[in-house]
Amino acid sequence: MLDTFMLILHIAAGYLALGIGLVAMFAPKRRGRHTTTGKMYFWLVTMVCTSAVVMAVLNWEVSSYLFYIAIFSFLFALVGYIAYKKKWKNWMVTHIAGMGGSYIAMVTGFMVVNQQNIALFKNIPSLVFWFLPTIIGTPIIKKVGDKYDIRKRTKKNRNLQI
Repeated sequence: MLDTFMLILHIAAGYLALGIGLVAMFAPKRRGRHTTTGKMYFWLVTMVCTSAVVMAVLNWEVSSYLFYIAIFSFLFALVGYIAYKKKWKNWMVTHIAGMGGSYIAMVTGFMVVNQQNIALFKNIPSLVFWFLPTIIGTPIIKKVGDKYDIRKRTKKNRNLQI
């Protein structure tokens, strides 16, 4: 009974997080749609990770890997969320890295769990799905983070003044 409830919660929150995460990513970076969907994403990730931890503990032999993906994803999201809340110097870079890293972990979990359910992916080695989201997502996070990195903008402005 608890297994079934956690699985339903996990799947529903996971799909919503993946969709709402995309909305937050592509929304203009200001108050409004971005902050609203970003908060929703954080709480959905919290639900996904909580349900994954419970399911992993209940079925450790079969799904222990869910525990590690869940913790990894949640910690990234938590760092991104705290950076947003505390707004320390250059917080935006940490926020982007945290939320982006969380999204990569969410996509990784989705792809690894569902690989055998998607006909196109069945014959591809599963190791590809463990690394592909990180290989694709990390340079994107770096590029977006650089856009908001005040240290790089300050350095660029200093070079122009010389």
